[in-house]
Amino acid sequence: MRFFNTAGPVNSKNHYCLSPLNRFDLEEILSLINQEKYFVLHAPRQTGKTTCLLALMEHLNASGQYRCLYFNVESAQVAREDVRQGMRTILDEMASSAIDFLDDNFLESHWLQVLEKSGEYGAMNKMLSLWAKESSLPLVILIDEIDSLVGDTLISILRQLRTGYSKRPASFPQTIILCGVRDVRDYRIRSTQEKAIITGGSAFNIKAKSLRLGDFSREEVFALYSQHTEETGQVFENKALELVWNLTQGQPWLVNALGYEACFDMKDGRDRTRPITVDMIGEAKENIILRRDTHIDQLADKLEEERVRRVIEPILAGGEQPEQIPVDDIYYVRDLGLIRTEGQIRIANRIYQEIIPRELTYSTQLTISHDPIWYIYPEDSRLNMDKLLTAFQEFFRKHSEHWVESFDYKEAGPQLLLQAFLQRIVNGGGRVEREYGIGHMRTDLLVIWQYPAAVQEIVLELKILYNSLERTIKDGLSQTSNYMDKCGTDEGHLVIFDRSKKKTWDEKIFQQEEVYQQKKIKVWGM
Repeated sequence: MRFFNTAGPVNSKNHYCLSPLNRFDLEEILSLINQEKYFVLHAPRQTGKTTCLLALMEHLNASGQYRCLYFNVESAQVAREDVRQGMRTILDEMASSAIDFLDDNFLESHWLQVLEKSGEYGAMNKMLSLWAKESSLPLVILIDEIDSLVGDTLISILRQLRTGYSKRPASFPQTIILCGVRDVRDYRIRSTQEKAIITGGSAFNIKAKSLRLGDFSREEVFALYSQHTEETGQVFENKALELVWNLTQGQPWLVNALGYEACFDMKDGRDRTRPITVDMIGEAKENIILRRDTHIDQLADKLEEERVRRVIEPILAGGEQPEQIPVDDIYYVRDLGLIRTEGQIRIANRIYQEIIPRELTYSTQLTISHDPIWYIYPEDSRLNMDKLLTAFQEFFRKHSEHWVESFDYKEAGPQLLLQAFLQRIVNGGGRVEREYGIGHMRTDLLVIWQYPAAVQEIVLELKILYNSLERTIKDGLSQTSNYMDKCGTDEGHLVIFDRSKKKTWDEKIFQQEEVYQQKKIKVWGM
């Protein structure tokens, strides 16, 4: 039985999969190769880059027009600034791949001698030149994880490839494709010898084009899941499929992870007579987040980078458009797959939108001592949001300065602290859905609480006080009411954070009930 793949390249014999050659514009790639161009293919981690490169190598070799070799240089990352050790590792990996994929031992027979004679700063150039002259067909080289290399090792590789460019195709590969997470312009190389940043654009200025491997389309997500139905007979409810698309926006690892969790890990999902429902996909999503798989750990690790913080923080704060976010930082965070830039900068998908604040406040959640049972009505097990927010007001008054200062994302500190408090309370009995973005002037939260009789849905609108309190309340009531309409609930709360250092806490803390468009909305000052 095939299954959804979440680790390593896709194998069509073992995994449900889409045709790798349809993931990119094959006609464009073949045209670039025919024109003897060098170019870049980049995409976020675990989106299928390696699978697509391996398929491209197989396609080109089957055509009889080229000899194509794929190899991965990630193992040379540990060499860091030791260029000689890095070059030994890369040449050895290239030679091993030539034997495995092409049954060609030319590189294996010559690379060590070439390294000794030409040195680490010329061995790659010389080896590729010798191999191109020996080959009966033009060479096409696919170098994966190129941006995992560090400092001088990466500089050396890029410059040797650039030096050989003018000798192609008779004495150097006709085409070289560099593949990694980032585009070559963002290979920010710091060398111990050269203190200034050297960008990949200057070290590899022979690049003709940068291609980006995209996410699955909605139709591709449904087609992938239909393979499971065809092989097992187990169907997905239409609403479940829509939820998968809504949660992932086609991010390949997330799509496969939800499918695997729902159909293979969860006990109910392993019963092929049962359809996969919306609730099962929701449970699968929560399981993936709580388990903190490698994909999510990598995402959390990136949040600690200053370049990422400069982009993500104003999105989380949901406030005014900052004067300027460095364009290079925006491109970098987009290349990591964390944001989308079409129209307005926003988090790439709903799962990331939930993961990011939870990861940033994970340790905070663990150290908040409030017991969830304190905020549950004993008679029907509903969530007492009035009591919860009253407790948070007291907590925020006593601890906010300490907690907010401890966050790396201080501009979004109040919103993150409330989300950590909520997450601590609702864990195990509910969930929090989030909407936020630059220029929204608010953060929308929907608390979904399961109790024996039904499902309770509570809207919380979070706003920072920028103008007058009266205007902020007026705007906030309208926004809260609209969000209540969208969610189909009659329970709404407007939370206003006043970050002024001139006011006393007695001036900031208040509670009042308002009626807006026939809806009762509780307003909370913090």
